[in-house]
Amino acid sequence: MQTQDQVYLGNPLLKKANVAQEFTKEQILEFVACREDPVYFAKNHVKIVSLDEGLVQFKPYDFQEKLINNFHNNRFNICKMPRQTGKSTTSVAYLLHYAVFNDNVNIGILANKAATARDLLGRLQTAYENLPKWMQQGVLSWNKGSLELENGSKILAASTSASAVRGMSFNILFLDEFAFVPNHIAESFFASVYPTITSGKSTKVIMVSTPHGMNHFYRYWHDAERGKNEYVPTDVHWSEVPGRNEEWKLQTIANTSEQQFKIEFECEFLGSVDTLIAPSKLRALTYENPMQRNAGLDIHETAIKDHEYLITVDVARGVSEDYSAFVVFDITSFPHKIVAKYRNNEIKPMLFPNVIYEVAKNYNGAFILCEVNDVGDQVAALLHYDLEYDNVLMCSMRGRAGQVVGQGFSGKKTQMGVKMSKTVKKVGSLNLKTLIEADKVLFQDYEIISELTTFISKSNSFEAEEGCNDDLAMCLVIYAWLVCQDYFKEMTDTDVRKKLYEDQKNQIEQDMAPFGFINDGLGDDSFVDAEGDRWNLDEYGDRSYMWEYM
Repeated sequence: MQTQDQVYLGNPLLKKANVAQEFTKEQILEFVACREDPVYFAKNHVKIVSLDEGLVQFKPYDFQEKLINNFHNNRFNICKMPRQTGKSTTSVAYLLHYAVFNDNVNIGILANKAATARDLLGRLQTAYENLPKWMQQGVLSWNKGSLELENGSKILAASTSASAVRGMSFNILFLDEFAFVPNHIAESFFASVYPTITSGKSTKVIMVSTPHGMNHFYRYWHDAERGKNEYVPTDVHWSEVPGRNEEWKLQTIANTSEQQFKIEFECEFLGSVDTLIAPSKLRALTYENPMQRNAGLDIHETAIKDHEYLITVDVARGVSEDYSAFVVFDITSFPHKIVAKYRNNEIKPMLFPNVIYEVAKNYNGAFILCEVNDVGDQVAALLHYDLEYDNVLMCSMRGRAGQVVGQGFSGKKTQMGVKMSKTVKKVGSLNLKTLIEADKVLFQDYEIISELTTFISKSNSFEAEEGCNDDLAMCLVIYAWLVCQDYFKEMTDTDVRKKLYEDQKNQIEQDMAPFGFINDGLGDDSFVDAEGDRWNLDEYGDRSYMWEYM
């Protein structure tokens, strides 16, 4: 029987620090068995709160045991898991084991929202309270957002942001639902916090999430599958949860949607619902690391002599989440190709033109089309007047025709660059959809693909899903609007609309052509079928009219 001075702040479930503990022989053996085997510990000593039964003993499924062992045996783990598979419970069981049986370790529980991280810590605290007293470490500090044990172990719960954990070092970082952390936060987090992780020889990182588009989580997962990073990938299928079968699948789809089921339970990296680009096309897109990378500039292909290039520019409004961006296209031949891109949320608008200027010069004096709704007009003006760059494209208003692209013509309604109106955005977006889905603009850039997976339909327009970015996507929209302008044909001698129509027409003709008919070019009244047999038309009369469809 414990006295009040042996419990922590009057909580009978918690042992106070610096309280002497006598162990029986059986307890020592049990302690050693738990320390050596985290699965054994979870099965025998971890209790969880069940919605139906209240406080119950944790009985891990086979895939949960595999997860715990992977966490224990590997430094870097990434787990792609469906919803409602007990990933939080499994992770809590391992983190509890790590804190109790390791001295002087710092554990970070980070989630996309601080409240979610604190909820995970709360589950861990509940499990800790229900450990046998002889197994507990004495408690020094016990709060909603952190705790400290007398063995020196500390656990912190916070949001996944650089500021939340800046300056701290961790022995283990648990990143929950990492796919739902906005890209700009994930980037700054890894830039500031990650070096403290990788510097240790035993430091662990556990990244667990349901997919949410082709973002940073997708990149880590994809690279792990290809063996391009140190992460050990663990993929859990919804059917591994007992009780989930085809009948359950059909019922879940009936209550939600097939698209939602694919994202939340099949764990496909489909991105958002109602994306501009068809999900089937997004799934087929692949990325490669750039050949050169420097301060936001990623180069996939250097300039080729006599090739023509185009740069489309989207200028940030000066907010840290917003990026100044441009994309470089090789427009020499059709299909076009993205050869470089720039994306930076720290560069000042006054300095941005210099970056564009240097890149444009290196790409054979590329044409530049800049979006000028906000501070973009300053960028375009600095390029043209201060840096004296000649290939800055202009636009003029032509009545019902709207904005029309030109270069160097005068008029009262002429401006440097293009204003992103509703019409320009709509036309550009729809043209972009056609070009990408027909493989007429080729790219293998991760960040462009990532933005397209969250570039969705909203209120009769297209924009980034909340918490995501569309700066690169808007560069592509500007490009897609430009290439269907008459002036683009004059620039490149390429009529994009005509080529798209011809390709579509040819495809229709191929689809409608009679199967097995081969023209041998001899001009006789016969044909060869798929089996290689020759047939003479005069035996059956002329049936050619049957194949006319125009």
